[in-house]
Order: sequence, then C-alpha cells, then structure tokens
Amino acid sequence: MKLIVTLFVSALFFIGCSSDKPAQNVEAKLVVGKTLKELHLNDQHKKPQTIPSDTKFVVFSFSKPVGHMCNAFLEEHPADYLPKHHVVYVADVSPAPSIIKNMFILPDLEKLPFPILLINDDLLSDSYHKDIDREKIVVVELDNLTITAVRYLKTKEELDSLFK
Repeated sequence: MKLIVTLFVSALFFIGCSSDKPAQNVEAKLVVGKTLKELHLNDQHKKPQTIPSDTKFVVFSFSKPVGHMCNAFLEEHPADYLPKHHVVYVADVSPAPSIIKNMFILPDLEKLPFPILLINDDLLSDSYHKDIDREKIVVVELDNLTITAVRYLKTKEELDSLFK
C-alpha cells in the first residue's frame, strides 16, 4: 500500500510540475528589431552573465532534443569555439521538473567545457519562446545586441555552416 501511495504522489508531483500551456500575456522577445541588452541569465555554473556587445549570434534551444543536438555539436569543437565566433548559447531548462533539473540536468551541464546560459524561469521562458518553433535550433543574429534576423535550423550541420 505504501508503494502505491508513493507512486500516486510522485505522479501528481510530476504532472503538476510540467506544463505545456501556451505562452499567454507575454511579449515575444525574439523579434527583429528588439534588443537582448536586458537579457541577464546564469550560466551552468550559476554565475550571472549578460550577452557581450560584440555577439553576432545567439543560439537558443527550447526542447530536450534540440539541446542534445546543440551540445553534441559544441562537444565536437574546442571549448573556446563560441567566444571565438562571437556566439552565445542559451538553453531553456525551465520546463523540466525541479527535482530532475537539480539531480540530473544541471550536474550534467556543469561538466560541459563550453558556456551555456540557462533560462530557468517559466515566465521568462514564455516570452522568449512565444511564436517560436521550439523543435528547431533557433539562431538570432545580432548587430550591437539588436536582433536583425531569426533563423530556424534542423541539423548541427546547418549550425556549423552558419558559423563558417
């Protein structure tokens, strides 16, 4: 009986922690003409970061498969690949339940040699993925931190060709 109660409570916890509801009443942030000057996030080591003014591209991953694809791409390159190419990588980890984030996701991300900025807030996440195809790699082109283009990529090969 104790096992059944534990499983039931666990199921309720996970159902209550995940949300696929559409973003409502938030302003879309990844729009041509908007700026990323006010984007302040912690990296995977919990250090506060901002987008450097010389950044040319920001790569966003809003889903687990896209995050794994981006991580695999970056693991194939030297640790300084992103700064060398004036690229910032942002991963949205907010949809994951807190217990999963703290036990598995964040410790795994801390082991990676390249910098990752993390969106870990549902409201912030909603504004950055509003009207965005979350199943693709989202690449935002910048000029002085102002968005000049938003691209959607399907493969890490497309990502590689963009930075060459």
